[in-house]
Amino acid sequence: MKFISAIVSAVCLVNAVDAFAPPASFSSSSASAASAASSALHLAVGEVAPDFSLQDQNGKTIKRSSIKKPLVIYFYPSDSSPGCTKQAQSFNDRITSIRKTYGADVVGISGQDVESKQKFAVEEGLTFSILADADDAVRKEFNVPKELFGLFPGRVTYVLDKAGVCQLVYKELSKAESHVMKAEETLEEMKATNTGGGAGNPFAALFNK
Repeated sequence: MKFISAIVSAVCLVNAVDAFAPPASFSSSSASAASAASSALHLAVGEVAPDFSLQDQNGKTIKRSSIKKPLVIYFYPSDSSPGCTKQAQSFNDRITSIRKTYGADVVGISGQDVESKQKFAVEEGLTFSILADADDAVRKEFNVPKELFGLFPGRVTYVLDKAGVCQLVYKELSKAESHVMKAEETLEEMKATNTGGGAGNPFAALFNK
């Protein structure tokens, strides 16, 4: 019981800190200022994301390098937990717009197995892939930082362009629903600057010279 009480106290402490501290987000516009700090924690803006192959909730193998369009990758702690459910729902609510407006896609990754992913996806009616990283190998390759004194898997979203280059790192544990908003803001910037955007006028670059 003492251990459980300690964990609950730690959660409350982290939530209190989050209430007063701005979330750690990095976009392509702030890459030069934040590269050193973010690279110490995880994949940094401007770096090529590690390649990986993982199975989704339907048993389909998803290979990162085979996706030739902008990609939102979000690491989350656990299937079916309250915060992760809200996060999955928020991405699911926006997935059609993300695909249509930006020509992008979304994958979620956490450490449970395919059976857990399938159950979670069916419960929430998810229409994007959530990937089973059962041994946390991909989480380790991205060097996703842990929370709560290293006891809890971190919640971090990355936005990659179609070449796999990182355009955003957004780390925020408690405000799970904010991740889709930050991802869409970056996708909008990418579309406006023609940075790996899958949507838009393919002849626009000819008129910008």
